[in-house]
Amino acid sequence: MDGLGGTCLNRGCNPSKQLIHRADVVRTVREASAFGVDASLDGVRFADIVDDVIGDVTEQAESKAADAREDDNVTFYQAEGRFVDERTVAVDADDGEEHVTADRVVLAGGSRPTVPDAIDGTDDVEFLTSAEAMRLRDLPDRLVVVGGGYIAVEMGYFFGEMGAEMAIVGRSDVLLSREDREIAERLTDAYADDHELYLGHSATALAWDGDETVVTAETDDSDEVEVRGDELLLATGRRPNSDSWNVAAAGIETDEKGFVETDEYLRTSADGVWAIGDVAGNYMFKHSGDKEAKFAIENAVRGNHREVEYPGMAHAMFGSPQVASLGKTESELDGEYEVGHCEYDDTVLGSALRSDVGLVKVLVAPDGNVLGCHVVGPNASTLVHEVSTAVAAGADAERIAETIHVHPALSEVVQGAFRDAEGMEVTGI
Repeated sequence: MDGLGGTCLNRGCNPSKQLIHRADVVRTVREASAFGVDASLDGVRFADIVDDVIGDVTEQAESKAADAREDDNVTFYQAEGRFVDERTVAVDADDGEEHVTADRVVLAGGSRPTVPDAIDGTDDVEFLTSAEAMRLRDLPDRLVVVGGGYIAVEMGYFFGEMGAEMAIVGRSDVLLSREDREIAERLTDAYADDHELYLGHSATALAWDGDETVVTAETDDSDEVEVRGDELLLATGRRPNSDSWNVAAAGIETDEKGFVETDEYLRTSADGVWAIGDVAGNYMFKHSGDKEAKFAIENAVRGNHREVEYPGMAHAMFGSPQVASLGKTESELDGEYEVGHCEYDDTVLGSALRSDVGLVKVLVAPDGNVLGCHVVGPNASTLVHEVSTAVAAGADAERIAETIHVHPALSEVVQGAFRDAEGMEVTGI
């Protein structure tokens, strides 16, 4: 069972990004010679890295739990819970099952890794999910990852930089297929330089062969491959925990994927019950869950009726290169729009980073509204926030393009993309 703080703190974004920062340090040392710096990597203390990160997040979770126990206004149950009636949750207490009932309930039930039924052998073969992968203390010699989304990309980068051979098996023909196609293709090309990629292949079966796990995968044309490794990570998405919470017993309706259905106030179909975070599925990000928590307090606790808003909602993937995005991808748009591009190499600091994949791409409506912004390259997760803030503040593409940027800051690459979309000369050289 996770400590207080849920997936993000214990087995999600917090430990994974701390681990990935160590991978960034390793890559910096390995690539130092390209910048005229003589450096050598004498070794990676993998177990020490994992112990340090897990120790840190465990301390944070325990601190949160201690604060909850000491709060006179909080009754804290660190136990499994499930609905047994309207607004009634059964929890496993020390002296047996206890029922907790309230007039108002906020469900923040989270999600868990998906294990596809379509893959034969998952009951017979040991494998990792993201929950276990971040706590693995022995570095695999060769890790096979099934999946092509953000977990596969981030964990592939981490384990690869730590020294494991990496093979990624993904159904789509690109990694991060939900991102803008142009961005996904650049990321995929970069990963193809470092790892074995079996894209356009669906995993169909898992089996043991001595000390190796064998993944059988095939294309739509039934071309079959076998990919072997001493460890296997299933990174095939996440599913909401609505079933384990037994939400049907409380009259809470879900959609066909199991996400709890909510209205603009985060109310569920059950009277007096609100839902936030992964279990509700509006966005499956920690930062969106935090935003929803504020609206849940307003509506469920304070009795207000505030519609939840996600101004400038963005997300990022912390592999190498990083990817960040907000708004629509080009394939999601119809009608007229302008596309603006700026390569990192088109700016002074961007070219100094020597990122041959670095690109900012923006999509702009005829009236200047920002429809989308997509970044691939170093510091993408930071660069996207300029656009996120601008969109939240109601700025249009011209305002971003005309805003004076510090020279030669990397943010000039963002300005360059908007100037391109607006038909202006790109500055920053």
